[in-house]
Amino acid sequence: MFTAPLICQGTCRQKDIIRAFGVSKHSVICSVKKYRDGCVEAFYTPRASRGPSVITPEVAARAQQLLGADWSPREVAHELGLKLDTLRKAIRQRRLTRPCPVQPGEPATDKALIPSHPTATDKSTRAVADAAAEMGTACTRVEERVWAAVGLLEGASTRFETCRDVSFGGALCGLPALAENGLFRHIHDCLAKMHGYYTTLHVIILLAYMALCRIKVVEQLQYQPPGELGKLLGLDRVPEVRCLRRKLTALSIDDGPQRWAGLLSRDWLEATPELAGVLYVDGHVRLYHVDQTALPKHYVARQRLCLRGTTDYWVNDILGQPFFAVERPIDHGLLEVLGSDVVPRLLRDVPGQPTPEELEADRYHVRFVIVFDREGYSPGFFKEMWKSHRIACITYHKYPKDDWPTIEFEECETTLPNGERVSLRLAERGTRISDKKTGLWVREIRKLTESGHQVSLISTAFAGSAWEDSVRLFSRWSQENFLRYMMEQFAIDLLSEYRTEEIPETKRPVVNPRWRDLDRPEALSQIQADQSAGPLCGSDLASGV
Repeated sequence: MFTAPLICQGTCRQKDIIRAFGVSKHSVICSVKKYRDGCVEAFYTPRASRGPSVITPEVAARAQQLLGADWSPREVAHELGLKLDTLRKAIRQRRLTRPCPVQPGEPATDKALIPSHPTATDKSTRAVADAAAEMGTACTRVEERVWAAVGLLEGASTRFETCRDVSFGGALCGLPALAENGLFRHIHDCLAKMHGYYTTLHVIILLAYMALCRIKVVEQLQYQPPGELGKLLGLDRVPEVRCLRRKLTALSIDDGPQRWAGLLSRDWLEATPELAGVLYVDGHVRLYHVDQTALPKHYVARQRLCLRGTTDYWVNDILGQPFFAVERPIDHGLLEVLGSDVVPRLLRDVPGQPTPEELEADRYHVRFVIVFDREGYSPGFFKEMWKSHRIACITYHKYPKDDWPTIEFEECETTLPNGERVSLRLAERGTRISDKKTGLWVREIRKLTESGHQVSLISTAFAGSAWEDSVRLFSRWSQENFLRYMMEQFAIDLLSEYRTEEIPETKRPVVNPRWRDLDRPEALSQIQADQSAGPLCGSDLASGV
């Protein structure tokens, strides 16, 4: 009604309206035609219809009479020659009403004609009521909010109402699955108890609904109707963005979310011990494009660029399901995270680990297997994991030698963890990597592709077979698919807020970029050449420290 006159008067064009409001071209053309035919009054003219063709006024009067005589809808439909679904639709639309049964001893009054269920409100009615609220949009529970403001309320009561056309109403169907995965587990032990109108439980459920509805950051709540989302919580509305941020800050006291995530991770490991025997570890760089701080640069494989950001190291099972993640604002690589955080936590939390006696009885028995990419290639690390903890490692061979003869490869048909049957051409040898002092013997397995390329992997899981190790490594794409899904659907790269904080003091050294430049081989060669030419001033070396 407002945009059609602008087009007809020549103030703007149709494509301007389409771009500005995101409507379809067909909708704009219909609006312009309606305005030219009947001006503004055309938008308020009731739509012409032929009227009911099945339940005519005569049929409706007869059906209402039979329903008033305690006939069931099935009996009425059979008597009048109607379809049962047609009669039920008329009852749902309030064109026909079913009387409430009269209790024994109660006089038959007009009360018996009232529908047995309360009248459901629609979105338009709720929008008008929310806009008319005196304390703010959708703040219809005035008494409870006043009590919460003066400290006499420990949380608003949860009351669900009969509603139609609720935005994101289907998210209620996903809440039982989240509860089964531990959404409400350990929250009272790890998270702070909040007083006021919104409790800890309300905030946790709201965050769950935001994830299900793909509301990726808190700021996006201001573009959603607060009253409609409040209906999913059993409240009048959800908290505004500023209030929700204060609640999240209160919940983050004393590293409560980290302790909660740790307990849930242990529960997930114990719930699926058959999947916890093989674990994938990989890093994901969360990019940072703002100039409020100068974060270290990392190589981002998906963009093939060195960009600023922080690194999260994810630990997933063989199906790609996540267990936990380790955040590194200052990243020293995959090997440092594995040795300092991931492996100690897995030794503590992975269920079903063999006893020292069982490890002593079988020299090839392992606690569990960790799989990672070439970034974690280190013969010294493999040797330490095997001798100290009896942990097997599987990764790609970083320095494979010449190709093996094609005659060594055999066709192996196997089943991937997701049930897919694949056929691989594999060959296996025993190989010693690194030097005699720090090296060790490993199993080298190669896969021959259709193009003739040989993909080499190494494994210290000596009790397995070649196809088992190859499946474990080549199924690592399930973790890559998980990270890609999390980026697209949950925007794990987005910043939750534009606020900086100091990184706590750490024992991990931070290398000066100037020193790293001087420590390169070509820089060292230049320094040696300069030293041979003459003495080097001490200030030149100090500038790189």
